[in-house]
Amino acid sequence: MASMNDVAQGVIEGNVDKVKDLTASLLESGIDPLEIINQGLIVGMNTVGERFKAGDMFVPEVLMCAKAMSSGMELVKSRLAGRKVQSAGKLLIGTVKSDLHDIGKNLVAMMVESAGFEVINLGVDVDPEKFVNAIKEYQPDIVGMSALLTTTLPYMKETIEAIEEAGLRDQVKIIIGGAPVTQNYADQIGADGYAPEAASATELCKKLMGVA
Repeated sequence: MASMNDVAQGVIEGNVDKVKDLTASLLESGIDPLEIINQGLIVGMNTVGERFKAGDMFVPEVLMCAKAMSSGMELVKSRLAGRKVQSAGKLLIGTVKSDLHDIGKNLVAMMVESAGFEVINLGVDVDPEKFVNAIKEYQPDIVGMSALLTTTLPYMKETIEAIEEAGLRDQVKIIIGGAPVTQNYADQIGADGYAPEAASATELCKKLMGVA
């Protein structure tokens, strides 16, 4: 009989087929889907986050782990249709204007989603106006901005200014990240937080929502 521990281990191994099979087997045996999420899939991804932060795992491995977790989530979500699942919060995330880098941003999106958040991923090259319109449309709790080029950093500041001008600044917490970004820069432009990598970004989102 498959156990939650086996599911968590499958996620840590980044084994998509194993996670799919184990999740399907647990669902067939009548295990509560929420239990599979909270005690299997998320436990596994939390371990991945800790190892990544400690430098024991690298981006390609973490992406495989996130893919494995998502494969289990897909199966579980189909059983949860119609059931209201308590969300930890809503994150709107995108890479700023003129920047086409998305691996780091996607990793943050996957890990934050695995922590129980609803995530709206706007993709890359997102101009300030698009961020503003998305805030109006999706009403997120947190807005995350990523930049990997020093030349695109100023667009973070421009985006925050656009959010302020639209009268939306009080509605959202703003977090930033990416290779050239620092805590000092976050303070300078008035962001609510900075994270050096995906595991820290997940912790930061939980802290801002009071669920850490």
